[in-house]
Amino acid sequence: MSESGGTFDLVILGAGSGGYAAALRAAELDMSVALIEKDKLGGTCLHQGCIPTKALLHAAEVADSAKESEKFGVKASFDGIDMPAVHAYKDKVIGGLHKGLTGLIKSRGITVVQGEGKLTGADEVTVDGKVYKGRNIVLATGSQPKTLGLDIDGEKVLTSEQALKDERVPSSAVVLGGGVIGVEFASVWRSFGAEVTIVEALPHLVPVEEESSSKLLERAFRKRGIKYELGTPFESVKTTDSGVVVTLKGGKTLEADVLLVAIGRGPVSEGLGFEENGVRMERGFVQVDENLHTGVGNVYAVGDLIPTLQLAHVGFAEGIFVAERIAGLNPPAIDYDGVPRITYSEPEVASVGITSAKAKERGLEIIETNYNLAGNGKSQILQTQGAVKIIAEKDGPVLGVHMVGSRVGELIAEGQLIYNWEALPAEVAQLIHPHPTQSEALGEAHLALAGKPLHVHD
Repeated sequence: MSESGGTFDLVILGAGSGGYAAALRAAELDMSVALIEKDKLGGTCLHQGCIPTKALLHAAEVADSAKESEKFGVKASFDGIDMPAVHAYKDKVIGGLHKGLTGLIKSRGITVVQGEGKLTGADEVTVDGKVYKGRNIVLATGSQPKTLGLDIDGEKVLTSEQALKDERVPSSAVVLGGGVIGVEFASVWRSFGAEVTIVEALPHLVPVEEESSSKLLERAFRKRGIKYELGTPFESVKTTDSGVVVTLKGGKTLEADVLLVAIGRGPVSEGLGFEENGVRMERGFVQVDENLHTGVGNVYAVGDLIPTLQLAHVGFAEGIFVAERIAGLNPPAIDYDGVPRITYSEPEVASVGITSAKAKERGLEIIETNYNLAGNGKSQILQTQGAVKIIAEKDGPVLGVHMVGSRVGELIAEGQLIYNWEALPAEVAQLIHPHPTQSEALGEAHLALAGKPLHVHD
């Protein structure tokens, strides 16, 4: 017979970005909270996603700096990549953040339950025979890499999670998928010295971005020697003694040491009792209304488990939203167009708001401008190429900010304020940006859109 684990205002299944954000905010709002996690606090983002991949990307940037130092008049030598040392650096970052998060959750009086939980009623989650009753439940079980049903051996055919732990740099790799994860790994491996080919079925890399951003990234990758096959679906892979042979539709074959399967992430929802308790599912995703409610009892769902943007910061926002909703604070619904999106490759791709294609689809009349980083002093100092594209409604607010270039991910926060505060180009044009910084590129793009261009070549 099952025993009681107690009754809480909020029981959360999954302690990744969405789950722990809901827990922290609910605890702040004086709720009793049980946070259930089968693995480590922090979930995918901290342990297999955002944080470790960005650590690898920073190591890649350091490698590139060493290789290219001569063009800045600095004599340095690049002696290669010590993967165990790269992993030690990455793991130290993760360890520090994990310790901080664990301490924070403990300090807020949240009950952490270690174990695999299952929804066993509209107001309860059972973990190892113990029933945790919740006046409210949040499902936050996250996502895992999709595998296309391929035989993932972890040696020659890898998911991103396995690639993050790999102790070797492959001498050649085929990356299946030209979205964020595929592009970031291609960027890292190229900096580490690998020959890389990306295979993407859609016509562009990072296909959800503004087309001009995709084209700029493709041009930069071509210069870096990263190859890609676009608009070409994958057919099959077979492993050989030396690696893999990948066959594309149309018969073309590619040989490499490894195949990275980076075709996105699917929800972790199977066998967790969701459907049995009336939670509506589609393609494995839990379906929710604009209040992130499942339609069953007081059961909510957040993060990668629901069909919203699969980003840690979206999980944070959704977790906070649900906690505030339960507390009766009536928070405003999340505007997903207003969420910044970044691909941390070299160069970076960052955007917020909508694309010009999406604007036309919505029947909006738009004006747009493209500001080339060639006119930006700091970008020239950094020797980076790219552009800032601004889309605005005719006689109306800014609808989209799209950037490509080194470090532009750090600039998109201002773009987010511009979009979310519905600023007019002329209002942004009045603001003075510090010189010389890359942020000026954003200012100058708005000056151009407001009809007063400064460092713009015709």
